[in-house]
Amino acid sequence: MPRVKGGTVTRARRKKVLKLAKGYRGSKHLQFKAASTQLFVSYKYAFRDRKKRKSEYRKLWIARINAAARQNDVSYSKLMHGLKLAGVDMNRKMLAEIAFNDAKTFATLAATAKKALN
Repeated sequence: MPRVKGGTVTRARRKKVLKLAKGYRGSKHLQFKAASTQLFVSYKYAFRDRKKRKSEYRKLWIARINAAARQNDVSYSKLMHGLKLAGVDMNRKMLAEIAFNDAKTFATLAATAKKALN
């Protein structure tokens, strides 16, 4: 029975892993074992951070809305509550976009929210 050598399939598999690990620091882009270990960790981070991205965008939108709301003399929570009472059904992404690009329209929204609170 002949011995098993590191054949084409094994080499191809290792080359694929090392190609994916291109740009990693130290031995992680040179050695197969270090590279494959790091790839597992990298995939884990990528999976986690795809979920995390959603909450980070929401935080950004809230920060932008809050900043614009305070320029119109109303806090974020009061603005959101006022808009809900006024029947303005707009998500945070759109509100943040308006706050960032169109201050005049946002001022009218803030005025609508203030009116609904009183």
